[in-house]
Parts: sequence; C-alpha cells; structure tokens
Amino acid sequence: MSWHILGAGSLGSLWATRLARAGLPVRLILRNPQRLAQYQAAGGLSLVENGQSSLHAIPAELPDAPNAIHRLLVACKAYDAEAAIAQVATRLEPRCEMLLLQNGLGSQQAIAERWPRARCLFVSSTEGAYREDDLRVVFAGRGQNWLGDPAAPAPPDWLGELARAGIPATWSTDILARLWRKLALNCAINPLSVLYDCRNGELLRHREELGALCAELTELLAANGQTDAATGLESEVLRVIEATRSNYSSMHQDVRLGRRTEIGYLLGHACATADGLDLRLPRLHALHRRLRDHLQRNGLPMD
Repeated sequence: MSWHILGAGSLGSLWATRLARAGLPVRLILRNPQRLAQYQAAGGLSLVENGQSSLHAIPAELPDAPNAIHRLLVACKAYDAEAAIAQVATRLEPRCEMLLLQNGLGSQQAIAERWPRARCLFVSSTEGAYREDDLRVVFAGRGQNWLGDPAAPAPPDWLGELARAGIPATWSTDILARLWRKLALNCAINPLSVLYDCRNGELLRHREELGALCAELTELLAANGQTDAATGLESEVLRVIEATRSNYSSMHQDVRLGRRTEIGYLLGHACATADGLDLRLPRLHALHRRLRDHLQRNGLPMD
C-alpha cells in the first residue's frame, strides 16, 4: 500500500525520504503545477543526514490525481491541514488511514470530525529537521514518534514498515496525554523565545516567569484530566531548554521569516480550554495577549 505524503515541508520530507529509501511505495502530493515542475526539475528530494546528502526521486502528483488514497501522512501546518485534506477528499478510500503530524491540538479533532469514515491517527514527534532550501531537508535531531488513535486502542499492522524505514515509532494508548504534554512544553518555551527574541537557553534568565507559567499549565492539564501530562512539567521544560539551549524555537523561526505561527493551536487552544473549564489562569492569558500584540506589530496573523 502506498504512502501518500501531503505537505513536503521538513518533517514530511524527512518521512518521505526514509520510507522511499527503505523501498516502500511513496507518493508526494504537491500543491500546484508550478511546484510539481520545480520538483521534477530538481530530480527529487534531497536528504542530508550525518553530513551526507542523498537524492530521492519519489513519484509526485497533484491533489486531483486519479489514484485512490489508502494511507495519508498529513505533514502540513496545523492551520493548513484541514484545507489541504479537502483538496484530496474525493480520493480518500472509505477506511483511509490519516496520520496527523500537526503541532498543538484542535486541528486533529476538526479533521476527525469532518472525515468520520477515515481512521485518524494522531502523531507526536520529537524529531528535528529543517529545510536547507526548498527541496533539501536536513535531519537535525533524532527523537521519537508516538502514534495513537483516541477512538480505537489497537495499533495498525504496518508499524513494522516504520521500523524498516528507520523511523522510530511507538504506539501509545493515550496519545492525547502525549500531545497535551508537548503542547504545554511549547506554550512555556516558544512564546517567550519570540517575545524575548532569544535562543532557548537564554530563557533561563527568566526562571520566575517560566515557573509561574508552568504552574498554570500544570493546573490546566490536571483540570482537563491529563494528570500524567501534568506531572513534573516544570522540570521537563527546564530539561528541554537546556538540551536545546543553542536552538531557536520553531515559533521564533516562523516569526523571523515572516511566516504564520501556530499560536491558535498552542496558546489559543490552551486558553480556550481553560475558559471552557472556568479556570482563571491570568499569566497564560496575559502571555497570549502579549504574543498576539507582537504578531500584529509584525504584520502576522494573530491566530
């Protein structure tokens, strides 16, 4: 069964090249004829790993290609994912499996509700990759991928394909806890890195502010039934900051490059959930307002 990859950004390209390298059938779905022509002229996707570059001539097609889709990796940004799937919706088989590789929360639930006949697998990834140029991706940090289905606990029978491709993957029976934990980490680190215009390690100068945010995020997780995700949150935030001290957060990079952020699926989702639970979390809401104001001053969308 072919892997269709929707979203040839950094993580989508990283998955596609490793799957193709393992001899598995892969097809890229590119957004328009211009993008397809550019890809064909380049001869494929380049993967840089351990300083070595390899070119992978993966078949590519447009959203309106005629072949059916049985398994779809959706690697678009959270704010683009639903619209991107809509472009290929007529090609989805009734029991199509969709792997949703989005940051934050909210987009996954919207997709699962809109396409109830598909099996939606949520993915939480700690792997690192960035695009050196448009069709050249650098594997920047080894990590883990957790996959799960909130609606059905049984794992699919193709997880071995990921192992064969060298993609570290673990099936999680509580994927929402994983995603909430990652959301909380991102809410603590990313917005402050933007507001202070700094690398992650420099956030250690703001330990009191970090601690106050972590306390409110812990309260939110616990009130939302995510007690495992709440445990030891501040310690993990500090560990992640230390481990990535020389890096800029993904949100910082988006703002620096004038790109839309995923604020609505991170801080926005956290604040909306708090409101729905009648939780008073003033520091979290204040951070959301500060970040929205900052984005507006930079001419970027506030959601």
